[in-house]
Amino acid sequence: VLIRGMELSTKWEGITCHILGYLFDPNDHAIQEHIVTTRASRLTRTRAIVDKLSADVPITWDDVVAHTPPGATVGRPHIADALVAAGVVPTRSAAFTHYLSVHGPYYVSHYAPQACEAIRMVTAAGGKTVLAHPVAPARNKVVPERAFDEMAAAGLFGVELRHPENDPELVPGLERIAARLQLRGFGASDYHGSGKTNRLGQYTTSAEIIAELVDGTALPVLG
Repeated sequence: VLIRGMELSTKWEGITCHILGYLFDPNDHAIQEHIVTTRASRLTRTRAIVDKLSADVPITWDDVVAHTPPGATVGRPHIADALVAAGVVPTRSAAFTHYLSVHGPYYVSHYAPQACEAIRMVTAAGGKTVLAHPVAPARNKVVPERAFDEMAAAGLFGVELRHPENDPELVPGLERIAARLQLRGFGASDYHGSGKTNRLGQYTTSAEIIAELVDGTALPVLG
């Protein structure tokens, strides 16, 4: 089953939160404005990162563009692929760890709406939202519990309980929060091509939750 959606980079009190928006109206005015603003910001930001990197490693803007598929917005994954091709790092994951980390010297911030605003925007456009990799401290600072309360009040539908980068020690607490707020538990591989070690379909979501996501009807749990 192919489920149409988009990942939105957002902020909650300065902490990066990735929100997955599913099955919204792609022609919604607010959604379209968000896409235009995001693309422009990411292009400017990516060029700034490449300018910083080129002072220390053998990489150019043309190298990055050469690794960007037609129609795609140039971003950090394409910088990572260019770094791999140049022999600077062995894998895309290594590029993000050593050169493209949010904590590294080459990082440049970009436009990001507030998490609750993004949730309300997608919901108003007829979609549902899921908070991606919510307990992955090696990737992003983990938001406190009150952030989940605020996001749930804004209309958050679910959270990724099973994700390759979620810290196993933090998952039980996440499950407790999800149960308290009645947030649906999703699985995710976060597959971005062969450049990452994540496997396609590594973690999946139950058919019952997918049915509720698609048509809004919760199926009975058997057994």
